[in-house]
Amino acid sequence: MPAATAATDPADPSIGRFGLGTAAVGRPGYITLGRDLDLPADRTVEALRRRTHALLDAAYAAGVRYFDTARSYGRAEEFLAEWLAARPDAAADSTVGSKWGYTYTADWQTSGVPVHEVKEHSAAVFDRQIKETRALLDRRLDVYLVHSVTPDSPALTDPALHRRLAALAGEGVRVGLSTSGPAQADAVRAALEVTVDGRPLFAAVQATWNLLEPSAGPALAEAHAAGWLVVVKEAMANGRLAGRNATGPDTAELRSCAARTGASGDALALAAAAAQPWADIVLCGAATPEQLASNLTAAGLRLSPEDLAGLAPLAEPAEAYWRTRAALPWA
Repeated sequence: MPAATAATDPADPSIGRFGLGTAAVGRPGYITLGRDLDLPADRTVEALRRRTHALLDAAYAAGVRYFDTARSYGRAEEFLAEWLAARPDAAADSTVGSKWGYTYTADWQTSGVPVHEVKEHSAAVFDRQIKETRALLDRRLDVYLVHSVTPDSPALTDPALHRRLAALAGEGVRVGLSTSGPAQADAVRAALEVTVDGRPLFAAVQATWNLLEPSAGPALAEAHAAGWLVVVKEAMANGRLAGRNATGPDTAELRSCAARTGASGDALALAAAAAQPWADIVLCGAATPEQLASNLTAAGLRLSPEDLAGLAPLAEPAEAYWRTRAALPWA
């Protein structure tokens, strides 16, 4: 099998295909495997503020220009807003995406919390959360997504909410949705049909796609063809495709490809997502500068068609993948 080739130039312009997500550092608890190895026991607001700012600095210096956050990521919007205010150079040429529809309820706890976030896609929640987001990000908000839409979400059917979203789009914000669950493709295709006054409402999607869960790919290609911004999240499957966790027989081909190319497992997973012709941005979810540096080597990794074909058998049935994800502990 022809080997992938890797470039190491940190100025590689393809790094612009990668963004930095803040889910892992905007709150003390998350569902990434090995989180206890990534973050110290000191997860105070100040400690995670410093961590987030350091990651944003490193990502921007490397060439990353897309930054993703959400109302439910603890204080991530606040941390990002502070960084942008202190970095007018970054504010001037970065794209900022956030999400609404979940309310963070863990009160800065990591364990013993029955519910870390509550989902509600109502017009009332939108009204509250867009004010909260605007209070922090003001006019720096470029993309605003309904968080974790499934086919039964009222975000796909509520005319009152659609009018509010259309008004936001009229202000120049790209309105869209993120998706989760085994029916992501159905949610994307339903969203493609939503119109307000005869015009398509949504223009962006952030979806889970990775080597274990590629089922949304055809629908994401349709969204891309319709002119949507397509952002890939969870390309590393919440850490399941990180080298330290990819130890089972189901990830043997990932390890084989890593050994053959000299690339890390995380870089391979991210490069595979970036190789999809419909993917505009692939998010990194690094919690440490070392992870970020490793993740971004994906920008210089060129996977051959044979490499991608060899990695394809890693795919799981979508329902099985999402059952496993739902069982991951918050830590």
